Amino acid sequence: MNNRNRLTLYIIVGLVLGIVVGYFANRHLADPKAFADTMSLVTTLFLRLIKMIIAPLVFATLVVGIAKMGDAKEVGRIGLKALTWFILASLVSLTLGLILVNLFRPGDALALAHAVPPVGASSGVTAAGLSMKDFISHLVPTSIIDGMAKNEILQIVIFSVFFGVGAAAVGPRAEPMIAAIDGLAHVMLKVTGYVMNFAPIAVFAAVTGIVATSGVQVLSTYGVFMGEFYIGIALLWVVLTLIGGVFLGPRILRLLGELREPTLLAFSTASSEAAYPKTLEGLERFGVRNRLAAFVLPIGYSFNLDGSMMYCTFATVFIAQAYGIEMALSAQMTMMLVLMVTSKGIAGVPRASLVVIAATLSQFNIPEAGLLLLLGIDHFLDMGRSATNVIGNGIATAVVAKWEGDLQNPLAPSQDMAKAPLA
Repeated sequence: MNNRNRLTLYIIVGLVLGIVVGYFANRHLADPKAFADTMSLVTTLFLRLIKMIIAPLVFATLVVGIAKMGDAKEVGRIGLKALTWFILASLVSLTLGLILVNLFRPGDALALAHAVPPVGASSGVTAAGLSMKDFISHLVPTSIIDGMAKNEILQIVIFSVFFGVGAAAVGPRAEPMIAAIDGLAHVMLKVTGYVMNFAPIAVFAAVTGIVATSGVQVLSTYGVFMGEFYIGIALLWVVLTLIGGVFLGPRILRLLGELREPTLLAFSTASSEAAYPKTLEGLERFGVRNRLAAFVLPIGYSFNLDGSMMYCTFATVFIAQAYGIEMALSAQMTMMLVLMVTSKGIAGVPRASLVVIAATLSQFNIPEAGLLLLLGIDHFLDMGRSATNVIGNGIATAVVAKWEGDLQNPLAPSQDMAKAPLA
């Protein structure tokens, strides 16, 4: 068994043990919440280790990749193709969520049972709308140090693109610097290998904590809603795979195999950001050149959150149904367009989907108290949407590489970066 398969097995074991230990803690400990708080410390440390890696890894791999492209027109062309795919995938995700929530109508049962919170109840989630002006001004960092300190991936991407294009324009004088940054990328990939050794422990702690706090009964109470949501997630995976298969052919199955480990990691930790380094590594094994993967993947983390976007439409209409509010088709279409903007840039932000939903509810006169219906199960839902974000971005990056005619034989060594084996 190779290291990748062994890590996958350990993560699955951690997931199962977490459910068992969490159930025991919930039923038998005097203060399961205190126990969950202790477990959350382990998860927090792991996610902080991941965040420690993200900024230097994105910067180093992206700068080297763009510098080796050497052509600003090529950067623009690839970026345009990536954004085209992201917009189409976003529309598919939002539309699928809207269709399924109207088909399943999961909120009707709660409305009939009068099991919804009072309209005036506070959810504890602060709504934060995002205007187009705010979004555009947020793209460019006032300081790259500040952007890296806050792990603002999109701001790091913007700076790295300018830096890489500038380095390519300088020519031979910049080569020593590019070689040094290339060395930094190798070091960060090695560090990634070390950090990933703690993933099974973090998965165990995360699952133990949430089950100890909420108990497994929360799964039965909202079982129908969660089941219908995961049916939607499965259908979205099928749709994305079929569309990707149009471009990649039978190799799409190989790609899904390479994305298995980062997808499981994102599912277990409920964080697509935690899976970024492994997703990048898997794409390069699949045959996507480092320079292209390092450019497209970070952009996808802000513009292509397929699972999160489907959840936003599904959850918003679910809350409306629970309060007996019928939304006209025109209102639902308007809501979908609003979510196209407000859902951008939320990768790696804890419970950011709830913040986006809160902002959307207020715009359509739906009681914000409906968020209380989701708070107890949001972690379990976040697991599915985080995994979907990884699948969606992996397929997007591979399709753009194929679209560029730049998808290598997966058995051939990369011409961009000969990586040292990870620990």
